[in-house]
Amino acid sequence: MRRYVREVAVGLAVLLQSASLASAADVTLNALYMKQAAYSEDNVRAMTADFEAANPGTKVNLEFVPYEALHDKIVAAQGAGSSGYDVVLFDVIWPAEFGTKGFLQDVTARIPADETAKVFDGAWTTVDFDGKRWGMPWILDTKYLFYNEDMLKQARIAAPPKTFEELAEQAKIIKDKGIVKFPIVWSWAQAEALICDYTSLVEAYQGTFFTDGKPSFDTGGSLDAVKYMKQSLDDGLTNPNSREYLEEDVRKVFSSGEAAFALNWTYMYNLANDPKESKIAGKVGIVPAPGAAGKSAGSAVNGSMGLGIAASSQHADDAWKYITFMTAQATQNKYAKLSLPIWKSSYQDPAVTAGQEKVIAAANISLGLMFARPATPSYPELSAILQKNIQQVLLGQATPEDALQAAAKAAARLK
Repeated sequence: MRRYVREVAVGLAVLLQSASLASAADVTLNALYMKQAAYSEDNVRAMTADFEAANPGTKVNLEFVPYEALHDKIVAAQGAGSSGYDVVLFDVIWPAEFGTKGFLQDVTARIPADETAKVFDGAWTTVDFDGKRWGMPWILDTKYLFYNEDMLKQARIAAPPKTFEELAEQAKIIKDKGIVKFPIVWSWAQAEALICDYTSLVEAYQGTFFTDGKPSFDTGGSLDAVKYMKQSLDDGLTNPNSREYLEEDVRKVFSSGEAAFALNWTYMYNLANDPKESKIAGKVGIVPAPGAAGKSAGSAVNGSMGLGIAASSQHADDAWKYITFMTAQATQNKYAKLSLPIWKSSYQDPAVTAGQEKVIAAANISLGLMFARPATPSYPELSAILQKNIQQVLLGQATPEDALQAAAKAAARLK
């Protein structure tokens, strides 16, 4: 009996020790994503479930916040240790700040050298700063011009516009024919979305944000960009509610048939062609964002995003394994309907191109034009200054000249 009890006790001890070791081997990662644009929440959850199935010792807790809250969430989580984030989604405009302030881990040594040539150069700019890589590019995106094919046919317009001047001309024809009251819709709320649209226009008009280290957005093409925005409102071509809209608002207005043209990210194409989401499914055209007459053939703001390891993560190796899975070519090819892959060879894969040949055709041009917003550790402050002053113009509270001069003076004081 004693021997039996002893054997049972030893057996229980072994089981408890095994359970303890198994528990110690299990890892829970906390990952932060955004709610809108690019991959959907369902996409991210499905990708993550596939990762967990392939890595049974690892669980990933997902958190989704609006883009407008993403930056501050990452900053606020620093120093939280095990209760903070392990993996974070970050915008192309943040590596300068996050790298300088130590919010992200340098992953340069983790990226195989032979992967560089396989990924688009524009994608790598998303994670590069100061000669280091602060994550792996994941969302390769720019804004395209979407148009309602039926409305152009009704207006007897043979082809979509190639310049912003042509966009205004075509919008006026459509408005004058009574096809739709406000032909163009934009995301011009006082948020980063506004700066993305502004950046597209700045590139088209060959403007600059800085010249020799000094703010220059109150001159030349950068000033012309804001003048164009205001004129389109004054002429009744732009939906005045654009001043309150973000990208999802633009998608909904365009998909409901209330606009002939819209500037938006890649993800809108398949959603606008989904009968469950759109009244104009099958009637959606897409081309590169326009250029400006006599100045440029097209424009494309760099709206790409990367996945990085938070500086406070205590599970860096597991976090990197997760990032590697999420950014892998096989994963991206499988979920290419809302966000195009970062991998060059993916664009020869029928799984990626089927059903979105128009998107691929536009992307082949636009991905080579991507224009960056300023890379500066003070970008959030700079963006806020521009948002405020451009909004004043759009609301009729200041002239383009006065507003951008005030913005330039405020930006010059940033460190």
